[in-house]
Amino acid sequence: MVKIVVLDGFCLNPGDLSWGALGGITDNVIIYDRTPKELVVERAKGADIIILNKVVIDKETIDSLPKLKYIGVLATGYNVVDCDYAAKKGIVVTNIPAYSTESVAQHIFGLLIEVASGIGEHNLSVKSGDWERCPDFCYFNKRLIELHGKTMGIIGMGRIGQRVKDIALAFGMKVIAYNKSRTGKGEGFEYVTLEHLYRNSDVISLNCPLTKDNQGMINASAISLMKESAIIINASRGGLINERDLANALNSGRIAGAGLDVLSVEPPTSDNPLLKAKNTVITPHIAWATKEARSRLMEIAVANIKAYLDGKPVNVVNK
Repeated sequence: MVKIVVLDGFCLNPGDLSWGALGGITDNVIIYDRTPKELVVERAKGADIIILNKVVIDKETIDSLPKLKYIGVLATGYNVVDCDYAAKKGIVVTNIPAYSTESVAQHIFGLLIEVASGIGEHNLSVKSGDWERCPDFCYFNKRLIELHGKTMGIIGMGRIGQRVKDIALAFGMKVIAYNKSRTGKGEGFEYVTLEHLYRNSDVISLNCPLTKDNQGMINASAISLMKESAIIINASRGGLINERDLANALNSGRIAGAGLDVLSVEPPTSDNPLLKAKNTVITPHIAWATKEARSRLMEIAVANIKAYLDGKPVNVVNK
């Protein structure tokens, strides 16, 4: 009988979804909400299939699990797995593509609107009594920004980048984009160089995967090219940003604001400079986490396993 072990299932299913579909595959399913590094091998021992989100599966771990044949990552990114070594050992690794496009694009604009309009900030101000004490019919605690007519620069034009483009156009924004392998005009936007995007964007949205080439791409040098009114939005990967450089730029007024759903270390340590940076909105990596998106993720994860067991694996990332 096939044995399936879910090593860290809580973020996908904190209790509002069902793991029942896995039981339709095999009766031998073990689910852990979280698994610390020192318990990974012990808990995964004897498993044919392991399912994980952020648990690291390195060469040493793979060598300690001789029965393992399949690793299912409950995310689009799969850098937590040594995919090359898994392939050498004949282990299939799959991911979950395209499940959260709408939710992430929605969250990106939620971050942007909060930075631009301060809705949450003003709500807290009103509820603390500031409006009651105000001598005027209205007040505002920060500069309010209209998005119409501004330029949105999108770095990475995959599914999410394309959806962000559509929403930006609906707001009446101009859109430019950077993608390393593309040039020319797209539908409603134009591909430009990275330098051009930095210099001309009012809003910069990071929608690209993290690679060795773009680690820390938003740094002091890149920021020096940007408008002082620029806003940076990141719902992709925290490692795209040099956090000290961005915090310095925000605190000095070199750029206007940032909306972040990801940080380089998650959960962050208390000394992360962005936690106290000016004009910064931070959410705890939740852009993907609507119930609708998580339901799709669960469905795709189960379909991936079934396809693998049928001998026709899909969404394989280590061919």
